[in-house]
Amino acid sequence: MAASIRNVKTSFISAFLRKLTFTSEKQILYTTHVAHRSIASSSVILCDDTQTEPELEVKNIERPVIDEETSIRYMKSKAYKTAYGNEPVWTKYRRNFKGRRIPETRKLCIRGDKVCGNPCPICRDQHLVVDYKNVDLIEQFVSPYSGEVLPSIKTGICQKQHKNILVAIQKAMDYGYIEKTVPFRQYDYSEYYPDLTTQQ
Repeated sequence: MAASIRNVKTSFISAFLRKLTFTSEKQILYTTHVAHRSIASSSVILCDDTQTEPELEVKNIERPVIDEETSIRYMKSKAYKTAYGNEPVWTKYRRNFKGRRIPETRKLCIRGDKVCGNPCPICRDQHLVVDYKNVDLIEQFVSPYSGEVLPSIKTGICQKQHKNILVAIQKAMDYGYIEKTVPFRQYDYSEYYPDLTTQQ
């Protein structure tokens, strides 16, 4: 009786695995484990004492910490040119939202060791470090026409990285890494001092 039940179990698992496609050996082991648990009514009858179930170890993937000097070298490397070309890092990024109205970006992309599904252009690339010395990166978030920082709705970066960009740009201007432009205005003094202009 036990042998017939084991044969039914084996045929069911093999038929179940034929209908699915897998990309790694761990997925096959996990699916076999789940299918075995789903059809087992009693572990004493359906499981052999000699066979041990594979234990899957789930490890958290830790993001390596990149310093600003490495990020500066990355901005000038061939890998960066291949990934982004000559365009800013946020140009080809597309957000996922419903409706026509563009909402505000999320507050955080990384919470602890968990990364959201569609992280912002800075959080998705661990080699992009926001720092006042990394001028090639922070200048991409400054408008070339007005000199103001681009809004987060346009660039798509999260609120945390947007605040880091604001602080880094202001600090770079204070230390002289970025030129601080002051708008030049011309005034017609004849409107304010008509007596002086007539005497001349």
